[in-house]
Amino acid sequence: MNVVILDYGSGNLRSAERAVARTGADVTVTSDLAAAAEADGLVVPGVGAYAACMAGIEALNAGPVIAERVAAGRPVIGICVGMQILFESGVEHGVETKGLGLLPGSVTKLSAERIPHMGWNTVEVPSGSRLLGGLTPDTRFYFVHSYAAQDLDLLKNALVTTANHDLPFAAVVEAGPLSAAQFHPEKSADAGFALLSNWVATL
Repeated sequence: MNVVILDYGSGNLRSAERAVARTGADVTVTSDLAAAAEADGLVVPGVGAYAACMAGIEALNAGPVIAERVAAGRPVIGICVGMQILFESGVEHGVETKGLGLLPGSVTKLSAERIPHMGWNTVEVPSGSRLLGGLTPDTRFYFVHSYAAQDLDLLKNALVTTANHDLPFAAVVEAGPLSAAQFHPEKSADAGFALLSNWVATL
């Protein structure tokens, strides 16, 4: 099973590489779009600002490759800001940036007293989740973010795992070949390993 972690200038590439490799997959970190198109699974990482991540994706011209994979039913998982850029847009500091548009809705600032949402938190897993199958309700994942997809009604055609930070937001989205996690699996110890293992098992 070969997995490509897309190097577009943003993301915890080495820690993501180690975390996915632990599942037994053959992992390559690369900006080579042909390799990204052909891999059994593609990981889109991302940390920092939404606009900067989108600028990196656009500079590499990676958007069409990601979209073509999803259209062809080939697995893609976005992590942290790599999840956020899968949505139609992101709004940071009053500036709206166009996203990849593979998931409906916009990523906006969390409506919470304490920002960022940082640390370990549980999630509400819907029945039928493949990514979080086998995990108990008290399982905790590691989050570090100030923005999230919060308009959950727009995601009714996907399987959405929510987390709460004053209000609910999308923590994991499963939409056919497209998966996304707002938390950091690579920082979430055994819980993150379980999610990545479940994802690799679907490839």
